[in-house]
Amino acid sequence: MHALGSKGLAGRIAIFAAPTDLATEALGRLVGQYGNATLDDARVVVALGGDGLMLETQHRLLGRNLPVYGMNCGSVGFLMNDFGDTSLPDRLALAQATTLHPLRMRAHVGMGDPVEALAINEVSLLRETRQAAKIRILVDGKKRLDELICDGVLVATPAGSTAYNLSAHGPIVPLGANLLPLTPISAFRPRRWRGALLPAEARVVFEVLEHDKRPVAAVADYTEVRDVRQVEVWEDRTVALTMLFDPDHGLSERIIAEQFTV
Repeated sequence: MHALGSKGLAGRIAIFAAPTDLATEALGRLVGQYGNATLDDARVVVALGGDGLMLETQHRLLGRNLPVYGMNCGSVGFLMNDFGDTSLPDRLALAQATTLHPLRMRAHVGMGDPVEALAINEVSLLRETRQAAKIRILVDGKKRLDELICDGVLVATPAGSTAYNLSAHGPIVPLGANLLPLTPISAFRPRRWRGALLPAEARVVFEVLEHDKRPVAAVADYTEVRDVRQVEVWEDRTVALTMLFDPDHGLSERIIAEQFTV
């Protein structure tokens, strides 16, 4: 954003808002000052809401190569900057860019065609009934865990490692580490297995065992596929997403700081 400059942003800012009173009120204030460009004319997108809106906005912009600057009008706002309605073009011009690559999920459901979806946070497999899931895990074609009995299992991106992955007691991963956390969800057997850190180029395959008796759903952010038989997950380096952060509060710093939060 530095090369563009604040003057070059006049009339080139598109603004999205979550459907909440706080975000809607903030939208009115910003549009009144800076207008609201169409996506075809925009050079940058401002997202008003929480982390959910950031994910929704990034999915909406896939293929457009537009950077997104989030401002927190929600609850957690881990992926957002502080809200402010003054000097927005200057803040955007000074913002630091972070490039993320999503996970691609390919879910097989029997005889039909596989379903593919992208995940910015994580791909998770979750049991559908009272029966625990039984899942075999392969990494780069090599069987690593013959049978995981659990409520589920997930693979997260570094940016998503502070979301569901952290709630499932998975590790927080700095953005530059080129690692993907693989984390079980309420593992019953092997009881002491806490997951693994995989290289970013790894390709993970989950095979659902006893799928008729123990059905499993696969979820990639907003896309859910039920009754899956096999799920492949890998980082899709062909897709790049850009988020903008204020210089004193970048995503890498947030991930480090989160590890010292008690």
